[in-house]
Amino acid sequence: MKRDMVEGSIARAMVAFTVPLMLSGILQQLFNWVDAFIVGNVEGELALAGIGATTALYSLFVMVITGFTGGLSVLAARAYGMGEQGGLSRLLSAFSLLLGGVFTAVAALGLLLTPAILRAMDTPADIFTVSERYLRIMFAGVPLLAVYNTYSAILRGMGNSRAPFLSVLVCSGVNVVLDVAFVVVLRYGAAGAAAATVLSQGAMTVFLVLYAVKKYPVLRFRPGRRSVDRSVAARGSGFGLPPAIQSGTNSVGNIFLQRFMNGFGEQTVAAITTAYRVDTVLLLPVINFGSGIATVVAQNIGAGEPERARKALKTGAVMMAGISLGLTVLILVAGEALIAMFGLTQESVTIGGSFFRTIASFYLVYSLAMALRGYLEGMGDMIFSGAAGIAALAVRIVCSYAFAGVFGRKVIAYAEAFSWLVLLGVYLLRYIWVRRRERRK
Repeated sequence: MKRDMVEGSIARAMVAFTVPLMLSGILQQLFNWVDAFIVGNVEGELALAGIGATTALYSLFVMVITGFTGGLSVLAARAYGMGEQGGLSRLLSAFSLLLGGVFTAVAALGLLLTPAILRAMDTPADIFTVSERYLRIMFAGVPLLAVYNTYSAILRGMGNSRAPFLSVLVCSGVNVVLDVAFVVVLRYGAAGAAAATVLSQGAMTVFLVLYAVKKYPVLRFRPGRRSVDRSVAARGSGFGLPPAIQSGTNSVGNIFLQRFMNGFGEQTVAAITTAYRVDTVLLLPVINFGSGIATVVAQNIGAGEPERARKALKTGAVMMAGISLGLTVLILVAGEALIAMFGLTQESVTIGGSFFRTIASFYLVYSLAMALRGYLEGMGDMIFSGAAGIAALAVRIVCSYAFAGVFGRKVIAYAEAFSWLVLLGVYLLRYIWVRRRERRK
């Protein structure tokens, strides 16, 4: 197998890896956009707010899965850089079975507790039923995401980001067709959009598994008693649990923040959650270049090339800074127009536009923080990275509640921006400490 990340142009390797990853992420978010766009324009703003009110809770499960498998991807990249092909198969078999089983149980529990959790989140009465129906259906897709992300993580660790992109492309096409059928034609509302999403996630997972089995014989395995190697499970958990805990903690924090946001009423919920949909898509290049840095660094550490790993950070940081500045200009010019696409009232569009103008001014800070995070995680510094993310979340929650009386609903943007500044400072200090330790050796 080719190992382009440990030789040749770092920028070229990073772009070749990151662009398919970025496109797959954009497509994943765009089919969420399609749900929101169709539901908002067909069913109205209350239905859209009902979907938005479930975002933080559903994201808890998604972020834990992606956080854990992100750690697996770094471990897979290191094994690939060292030429340990057999370890990839054991890693895949262990965690596709473990995570698939765990999240099947979690999804079943979520189905039972959905009403109680929505009440605890202070979901407005006008949108409670819509939120409940939507979320119950979405839980059915959680085990599929666990298996998909495990396969995707191993492939990314091997430097193959094209296959996840192709699988998401299939998923997006299926989702659009089913959204039109269930929401526009059959008028199933938000529940129809949820069903379309789950069915398309199934198509995405099946496509990627079949691709991996056909393309890479080393990734073929038969489920059985010996499919879960305890030593592999322990090592994989060491890499996967810290980012999973961070992501899970962030999502729990976001549930508190969602409850905080719900207190401003359904119009603010619709406006800010819609703005976050746009913001999430726009920041994908930054997030995925951070993942690209982590993968390049991990492969080069595995190959015994620490100097090239440091060059990957510098190259990636420059590229990410340029991207973030371009995104800032885009939001300042077209932020409200992007929000208006979802069928919101003019007042809601104005609320969302104000949020955008505040948060976009800090995109550069966020991009530099993600570059340093990618480097540290590629070095295997998972525990610190997770702890830093949790600390930044705590700052965001405290600032939200402490300064709500001063800034009103704009505190949602100010608190997040300040947490990014804290995150950048913490990662920078850690990077300086790591470099000094390396020089002393």
